[in-house]
Amino acid sequence: MTETLWYTRCPVPTASGLAHSLGWLGETAANAGLEFGVLQDAGPELAGHHFLHDLSGLIREGGNVPALAARAQGSPTRLIGLTWIDESQAILVGPDSPVTDAAGLAGLRIGVPAWAQDQARSFPRAMALHGFANALRPAGLTLADVRVVELAVEPDPQVRTEIQSARRSTTWGVDELLDGRVDAIYVKGARAKEVAAEHGLRVAVDLDASATKRLRVNNGTPRPITVHADLLESRPEVVVGFLAQSLRAADWAAGDLDGVRAVLQRETLSGPAGVVAAYGAEFHRGLHPSLTDERVELLGVQKQFLYTHGFLAADFDLESWVAPEPLARAREIVAAERVPA
Repeated sequence: MTETLWYTRCPVPTASGLAHSLGWLGETAANAGLEFGVLQDAGPELAGHHFLHDLSGLIREGGNVPALAARAQGSPTRLIGLTWIDESQAILVGPDSPVTDAAGLAGLRIGVPAWAQDQARSFPRAMALHGFANALRPAGLTLADVRVVELAVEPDPQVRTEIQSARRSTTWGVDELLDGRVDAIYVKGARAKEVAAEHGLRVAVDLDASATKRLRVNNGTPRPITVHADLLESRPEVVVGFLAQSLRAADWAAGDLDGVRAVLQRETLSGPAGVVAAYGAEFHRGLHPSLTDERVELLGVQKQFLYTHGFLAADFDLESWVAPEPLARAREIVAAERVPA
């Protein structure tokens, strides 16, 4: 029997993260007679569930690499929503590098984090590889046209989650780029923008500038909301309530950019300039989760990339993973609240 609604997230803009910061997720748990717990506050003994998603009562909104890897390993999860927020993905080169476009990457040494202790925790490696693959594609190049230099990872990431290691996981390779051991690195997010500015690193390829979302697919695009199957089966109303609070938070965010940015400075471990640079002026209008055909298809693109490059233990059917009913019901509830009495 589930006694606690557990929640875990990553250091990025999400409606559920805003709902948590506003106290609304805790209210949902309390109204259902449940305790409310956040993995990031619970200590190292529970941190691994952020990746394995094998804790009954857990809802996770975070990077798709751990979510897909956990599902591929047999974790009993269901996909209940997807969000898409572009978060400043770029290929950086050193201050004196002559490279100014994708074609210039040919033959270069690219910094890619080494494998972590398992596939789910290897999300920095997956991000870098897919980021470089997407950057090379417009120039007719592939990963075979560059030289991968593996970057050392922290020896014991067991107790770390994506939010706790945000400063490192989005900026792997800065030291190696500055001292000449590599020629280019992949970075993303608010903190990455700040790091680039601090060290005078230049953007060789701005992935956010791509007109097609296919070239922006990565760990956070699209970002899945997943739930442990036990919670969905035993307390579906709690899952619906969680999603309804996320939708309300997305509505609130659309009308209060300053409030959203204040929350995100804490969530992203970044300053105000980093938040503005990474996410732009309109991101707060698009935080609503959905399960559109386009988003599911783009998640399928990511799944195929991860499977091809060894990040998934097995392939699985994406469509059967999707549970659309909770989000549909949450939308009905929130829509009814918007109608004047």
